[in-house]
Amino acid sequence: MEITFDKYEGTGNDFVMIDNRNDFFPKNDIKLIAQLCDRRFGIGADGLILLENDSNSEFKMVYYNSDGNQSTMCGNGGRCIVAYAKKLNIIKSSATFMAIDGIHHATVSEENSVSLQMKDVNFVKLEPNYSFLDTGSPHHIEMVSKISTIDVKSKGAAIRYSAIYDPAGTNVNFVEQINEDIFSIRTYERGVEDETLSCGTGATAVAIAMNFSGKTNSNNITINVQGGKLEVSFDKNDSHYSNVSLKGPATFVFQGKINI
Repeated sequence: MEITFDKYEGTGNDFVMIDNRNDFFPKNDIKLIAQLCDRRFGIGADGLILLENDSNSEFKMVYYNSDGNQSTMCGNGGRCIVAYAKKLNIIKSSATFMAIDGIHHATVSEENSVSLQMKDVNFVKLEPNYSFLDTGSPHHIEMVSKISTIDVKSKGAAIRYSAIYDPAGTNVNFVEQINEDIFSIRTYERGVEDETLSCGTGATAVAIAMNFSGKTNSNNITINVQGGKLEVSFDKNDSHYSNVSLKGPATFVFQGKINI
């Protein structure tokens, strides 16, 4: 079977996008999905995203990590599927769609800068050496100095597979503060099992954790990722974070066909 796919990236976090509104894709074929995401033997991507019909919104997002397994929410993937839906003429400048963690709202500019509403956050675990919270996906956060020297893959894997996160594991973010409202991060993503150039739920988690821990008083934070810049904004009421927004570019790379 020949399928048409689109490749999108959001600050270097790249995805294979497939229009599955006719429900033709073999979505339980973990081996196939992993092969499509393989950078040597397939298309190459951090994940694969299916756009499907949804009875309660304009479309549904189904996200798979590059290991072929369906995963939790992906912020950059959510922004990219909004740009993809615009390309398919499903939406114009705004969208409401269903993801694994519920309904999301988004707006998209003419330049395909997408602002995505993320889930509210009601709990941040603050420990002496790290923070932990869930922004649609779980994230461990550690402050570091000289972030460019960190061995993200080995150190991230050690934390991801540590006993405190057994059995599901976690994503891991290393953070360096640049100034009052700018932070640089590097992220190890579970399911990819390596560093990615960007992680949207990770950027969101870092922004909230930095505010919660008192590293910044700002509620509009710039996150430098390996692939560019993301903006995170939110409203705070005590330890409750609402109106959480993740904003950044969502870029069409190319369209292709592949036999599966």
